[in-house]
Amino acid sequence: MVRTASTMLPLGTTAPDFALPDCEGKTVTRDSARGTAGILIVFMCNHCPYVKHIASELASLANEYMARGVGVVGISSNDVESHPDDAPDKMRQEAQQQGYQFAYLYDQSQSVAKAYRAACTPDFYLFDRDMKLIYRGQLDDTRPKQGTQATGKDLRAALDAMLSEKPIPEPQKASLGCNIKWKPGNEPDYFNPSVS
Repeated sequence: MVRTASTMLPLGTTAPDFALPDCEGKTVTRDSARGTAGILIVFMCNHCPYVKHIASELASLANEYMARGVGVVGISSNDVESHPDDAPDKMRQEAQQQGYQFAYLYDQSQSVAKAYRAACTPDFYLFDRDMKLIYRGQLDDTRPKQGTQATGKDLRAALDAMLSEKPIPEPQKASLGCNIKWKPGNEPDYFNPSVS
C-alpha cells in the first residue's frame, strides 16, 4: 500500500464520458448515471483499508443524496491480475455486503481513471447539473486506525451547497488513500505515489 493523494483535477473541468460494465455486466454511462442535480463519481475498490474505513458512511451518504437528485457511481480501476480481490465478482459481493445502492463499475482498461486523473482510493469527484467539476478531494478528515468514524463532513458540505446553489466551502482538501493499482507499464504520467 502506498499512501497517495488526489491530483485535484481543476475545478470547472467537464466530466469525461464513460461507458463501463457494472457488477452484473450491464453497461452504465456518464449520462445514464447522472441525476437531475449532478453526479458524484467515486474511484474506489474492495480491498483498500481507506475505502473500508468509509464504506458504511459512503453507502449512507449515497442513498441520502441519490434521493435528492444526485447520481452516484463507484468505479474500480485496479489491476485484478495483481489484486484479485478487486475483480468484478468480488465487487458484486462487496456491494451487497456494504449495502451500496449505486452502480459499482469496473474500469478494466484503466482509461477512465486516467481521464479523471484519479490517483487513489477513495477519490471523489462532484459535478453539477452542467457536468462541471465543483468539488474534488476528501470525504472527511478521518483515516483508518485513528479510532474515529467517518462522517462525510467535507463531501456532505459540498453536496448541500450544490443542492442549495451556494458556493462550495473552501478549502477543498485532497483525499488520501491507497494508490490505484496500475497495470505494469500503464502508470499515468501524473501518478506520484509519494505522500508523506
